Amino acid sequence: MKLELVQGDITKVAADAIVNAANTSLLGGSGVDGAIHRAAGPELLAECRTLGRCPQGQAKLTKGYRLPARHVIHTVGPVWRGGNQSEEAVLARCYKSVFALVEQHGLRSVAFPSISTGAYGFPIEKAAPIALREMQAALARLPQLDKVTVVLFSAGDLAVYQRALAAAPESNPGGNV
Repeated sequence: MKLELVQGDITKVAADAIVNAANTSLLGGSGVDGAIHRAAGPELLAECRTLGRCPQGQAKLTKGYRLPARHVIHTVGPVWRGGNQSEEAVLARCYKSVFALVEQHGLRSVAFPSISTGAYGFPIEKAAPIALREMQAALARLPQLDKVTVVLFSAGDLAVYQRALAAAPESNPGGNV
């Protein structure tokens, strides 16, 4: 099973990298961003200070420090402004940017939260199909990639992703690819 959907806490996932739904400063924030910074410890903030800002749709890699993941890939998703500000294209670029770093660094496993669907207000029903499409494309394109996990905080969010995966052309009824 190369693509897995789970409910849980992304800061507890052992993977080559976990993805942080960051803000442009990379200096921590609310939601998953704050949780990752707290769990990784102050060393993560210190490294992030050396990286400068990160524009929306881009990604930057750091060490994982006190996390079970070896790396954190920080990506800045779009703030939802009604859907007429290229939000969907920017969200897709987040995933493409993350997978470019996965490929560049030879990573074999990566875990994602649902990018932009918390504080940034992107409707999860619109975000899930974009996320899954980009994940499936990366799995098809990157043979070294063994596992992509989507770690969803709530049962409701997990159900949205499960429905989106079931509706995706490349999916199977078991919910895993």
